[in-house]
Amino acid sequence: MMTLILMLALTLFSLIFCLRKKKPQFLLIPVVTLLIYFVVQIALVPAPFLETIKFIFSLS
Repeated sequence: MMTLILMLALTLFSLIFCLRKKKPQFLLIPVVTLLIYFVVQIALVPAPFLETIKFIFSLS
């Protein structure tokens, strides 16, 4: 739950800065943070990293 609140706060913070400074680069912050979060969660799986990635993408 804390992660969700942190992600929402970061997104809101980035959106406000994007609108005030008129720089769309601030919108990359939530996207990059989310990608890093996914990589960390995948790395926490006890199986080997590449095997886990293959499993995730082979799900139908």
